Amino acid sequence: MSIVQYYGTGRRKTSIARVYLRPGSGNFSLTVNKRSRVFEDYFPLKIHKMSIFKPLTVTNTMNNFDFFMDIEGGSVASQAGAVRLGIARALLEFNSELRPALKKSGLLTRDAREKERRKYGLLKARKAPQYHKR
Repeated sequence: MSIVQYYGTGRRKTSIARVYLRPGSGNFSLTVNKRSRVFEDYFPLKIHKMSIFKPLTVTNTMNNFDFFMDIEGGSVASQAGAVRLGIARALLEFNSELRPALKKSGLLTRDAREKERRKYGLLKARKAPQYHKR
């Protein structure tokens, strides 16, 4: 017997989150950089939790699914953004009628901002060495 699950990939900066939704009671299973973590310990800040749960509160599906997440790269903030996009995309796979609500809240848009590359002759992407006249 196959397990019913819905998949969504989220990306933000250098983070990649693979999110699997299975019908259940709202449990979170989290793997970060191939290590198992406790969700509440890994995302202790309330703003990160609010960001992650936003697609669920918009669609009123908070306790309908169990979540399995595999996250790689980036910082905790960008990982939270990646998980949010992954959950939104997985919810779309579950029910395409949720699209207008998710789209109106801006949860389906991938934040494409990346770190600017370093240029030669400069210290960072735009920071130049101090100029001296003599």
